[in-house]
Formats: sequence, structure tokens, C-alpha cells
Amino acid sequence: MHSFFEKFLDYNPVVLALLATLFTWFLTALGAGMVFFFKSIKKKVLNSMLGFASGVMIAASFWSLLNPAIEMAEGGPVPSWVPAVVGFLAGGAFLLIIDKTLPHLHLGLPRDQAEGISTSWKRSVLLVLAITLHNIPEGLAVGVAFGALANNPDPAMLAGAVALAMGIGLQNFPEGAAVSIPLRREGFSRLKAFNYGQLSGVVEPIAGVLGAYLVLTMEPLLPYALSFAAGAMIFVVVEELIPESQSGNETDLSTIGAILGFATMMLLDVALG
Repeated sequence: MHSFFEKFLDYNPVVLALLATLFTWFLTALGAGMVFFFKSIKKKVLNSMLGFASGVMIAASFWSLLNPAIEMAEGGPVPSWVPAVVGFLAGGAFLLIIDKTLPHLHLGLPRDQAEGISTSWKRSVLLVLAITLHNIPEGLAVGVAFGALANNPDPAMLAGAVALAMGIGLQNFPEGAAVSIPLRREGFSRLKAFNYGQLSGVVEPIAGVLGAYLVLTMEPLLPYALSFAAGAMIFVVVEELIPESQSGNETDLSTIGAILGFATMMLLDVALG
């Protein structure tokens, strides 16, 4: 398997990060396209989708980000746990600041329950921004993982980055559907609901390229950057995905979805990496 990845090691890591995050965006759009086939989505299906996404992100945070960060920091000037802890906390704090400042509204809530600074933006814009918050750390994580190749051009490292992109893309498919179909139910046209659903994933290529570029220019910060992405992803999972997936009476399905998502991401990372 690793011999297959060796041929890609000569490519610029930023270019690889861009291609990988374009892939994750494409799967977001593919999921959003389900709105052309379904007008509504059952609550238990939505909960299981969000649970699956939670499991993928939790597993990716450790297997693809925190564990490599700890390994890279071994033998460095500080104990190997320092970059992991500092970066993880910084990533969570960064997302907390964005959550408190960027105006956004979660699906199913009235306009007056929008979070962030007060604004007169339309409800539709606030709904998309809520999902965009989820995608910032995802794109950043993929970008940082590919940016790490500049410091360690190893086939196993590339395979791990590819596994991360596949896992993020896999959970982006149901996430795209989880955005577009409820928007359709709220009165949006199919095309408009699709556009808003796929638009939420546009930020991933932007964050991915930025993450890869920053790692290339500041190589000593790589373990911190990987941990930062992990902290940001865990914040999203705990703050948004898990509470949303546990709403209603179908909590068992969301829990099963989370376990399956974790197992799927772990399988991808271990099998490919």
C-alpha cells in the first residue's frame, strides 16, 4: 500500500492539501444533492448521521492528529505531551472565540436564538454559517496533515493524511444532506437548499490550504498545529454535533452512529497508515 503513495510524495504538500479538501467539499455537495431526491429527513436518520460525523471526528482527532503530534515531539526540547496539550487547548479556545463572535443559527431554532454578535443578516445566511463553523477545523486538520509531509516525506505519513481526508469526506456526505434537506423543509427551493448546503463546505479548501502553508513556513510548530486542529474538532463535536444528534427520542441511533463513525475512521487510519 505504501508503495502506491510514494509516487505522490514529490507533489507540493499545499497542492495535495488543496486536492484533498476539494474532495471533502465535493462530498459535502454530493450529500447536499440529496435534497433533489428527498424533501424531508426523519429525525432518527438525521440523528444517526450527526452521530456518525461525531464519531469520525473524535477518532480523527486522536489517530490522525494527536497521536502523530506526540510522536513528532518525542526527543524534542520539551516533553512530548506539551505540544499536544498546549495545541489542543489553543484549538478549543480558538473555536470558542469564533463561536462567541461569528453570527450563526442552528437548524430548527427561531431567528432570535442566533448565537454570536448581534446582526441583521438573513436567517439563511446564519444557518449556513453554523455549518461553516463545523468545517473550519475539518479543513484545517486535513491541511495540516498534508503540510506535515514537507517535514517528513514518508509514505505512511501521506497514507495517514489520505485516510484523514477520506474520513472527513465520508462524514461530510451526511452532513451536507443534514443541511440541505432541513432547509428544503423550511421552505427553500431545492436548488437554493442545495446551494446553501454545498456552500457550507467552501471553507474547507480555504482552511486546508492555509493550514498546509502555515506548517510549511513554521515547521517547528507542526506538533502544536496538529494538536490545535484536534482541539478545534473536539470543540465542534462536544459543543454542536453531539447535542444536536441527541435531540429527540432517538438517542440510541445517534450513539450507534457515533460508534460506527469512530470505528470507520479508526479502520481507515490504521489500515492505510
